[in-house]
Amino acid sequence: MSKVAVVYWSGTGNTEAMAFKVLEGIKSAGGEAEMFTASEFASDKLDDFDAVAFGCPSMGSEVLEESEFEPMFTSCEGKLQGKKIALFGSYGWGDGEWMRNWEERCIKDGAQMACDFVICNEAPDAAAEEACVALGKALV
Repeated sequence: MSKVAVVYWSGTGNTEAMAFKVLEGIKSAGGEAEMFTASEFASDKLDDFDAVAFGCPSMGSEVLEESEFEPMFTSCEGKLQGKKIALFGSYGWGDGEWMRNWEERCIKDGAQMACDFVICNEAPDAAAEEACVALGKALV
């Protein structure tokens, strides 16, 4: 059975809502899942999981949240080589540039992308929720 970590940061609750749908997908596919906020997760925990879903909304000029998420993620980057991961998050404006940049960064780190990233504008609608469940299933 795959053990999957769902690691996220959420300011408004939109990315957190997505994280719960990812968790639902993992469990429905028979995987074991643990959820962490960015401040609860560190690179030393990566070894405990077969796969990781990282969730972070777009902040400022289309960047990852800088005080908690970015430092945690940067600390994990050295251990992403060959790790099965997937990315998700919400945004309020822009076109998803932060997510494309983040995915490119993960690929350069050698991560194995389990599926396409999932983004949604503001709160996840039914289609975004379904995509999050599918993302969770892809990690198992």
